[in-house]
Amino acid sequence: MGLEGLAAALNRDGVRYVVIGVAGANYWARSGHTVFTTQDFDLFLPPEPENALKAWQAAETSGLDLYCGDELLDRPRDLLLAKRVVHRRALVRATDGRGFDVDFTLVMAGFDFEPVFAGRRPFLVEGIPVPVARLRDIVASKAAAGRDKDRLFLAAHADALRSLIDEEPG
Repeated sequence: MGLEGLAAALNRDGVRYVVIGVAGANYWARSGHTVFTTQDFDLFLPPEPENALKAWQAAETSGLDLYCGDELLDRPRDLLLAKRVVHRRALVRATDGRGFDVDFTLVMAGFDFEPVFAGRRPFLVEGIPVPVARLRDIVASKAAAGRDKDRLFLAAHADALRSLIDEEPG
């Protein structure tokens, strides 16, 4: 499975999400020469327990296992658990155990969900609309996060990112 399969399930179930991080930046790349290396997909969710629960259910029906930290996500996977996860802003990872990993995050450094969601752009992947954050928001969030890996990414790809942002609509 790729992101398009999970996106189809998320879209079908009415989950609100936006692809962020390096995987999100890749949707803005003009060619294979500007694709950035990443190991997973980051999906930004609003801090809404009902939405988180729908996202988990869509991942499970897509054959993915859910983890919080190094442990399987608790059961029952119900609204009470979703409320606890949202309250703690805990990260839940969906994985097929073979290299397809998706982080359901409730945090995007420097941003609240609604403005990012409002500025999203859908990219069609095998006919499936995948909502992606604006590249300028992804880059600003990486700068705000201040992690070493983000600083290295921004420095290594500064020219390509600047060029892509300059061409970004709106």
